Amino acid sequence: MGNTISIHFQACPDCDCLFTAPETPEGDRVVCPRCSAHLVTRRANFVSHATALVAAAAIFFLLANIFPFMTLKADYRESDMRLAGSMTGLAQQGFPVLAGMVGMFMLAAPAFLLGAMLYILIPLLRGERRRWALQVCRAMAEARRWNMVEVYLLGALVSLLKLGKLATLTLGLSFWAFVGFIFCLASAWTIIDPSELWRKLEEAQP
Repeated sequence: MGNTISIHFQACPDCDCLFTAPETPEGDRVVCPRCSAHLVTRRANFVSHATALVAAAAIFFLLANIFPFMTLKADYRESDMRLAGSMTGLAQQGFPVLAGMVGMFMLAAPAFLLGAMLYILIPLLRGERRRWALQVCRAMAEARRWNMVEVYLLGALVSLLKLGKLATLTLGLSFWAFVGFIFCLASAWTIIDPSELWRKLEEAQP
């Protein structure tokens, strides 16, 4: 019997060009031959680098939910604001739907993304994949669009500018941990190429 030749095809999401995907060594990238759109980047040791960044993001996220986000002081009154407090405060003021949306976008979606990424990446360090890794990877891609922590941080900065004229605001440890969480998570997403991640999952031992 003759040797079996495996041919892989790559489709460009921008121009729908279908072409034979070359074997790309680590450090190189694949671009569309028609529109030159960037398609795949094979980064060396991207699994270990992404795992370290996601683990750091998880630690920052935990710290951001434990300590005060900021402290508001006016005259002799002082109050602390926490991330979860923004959700409970909206519910107490009669906005349960808005509180639920904040909880989903600010707490549930980031927590799911962190858990899903660690569930996928940690076994890949050993060349393995968990039983539901492929399904979790699909769900992670869908849940990524619901992660709006950057919007929350932008809103917090706007509030700082407005409330700073009325009272003394002090940024807490949670604020800086939240910034670190956003930076580490964004860096991890930059390192991970979806096509390369799927290739690693398909080659891993179940």
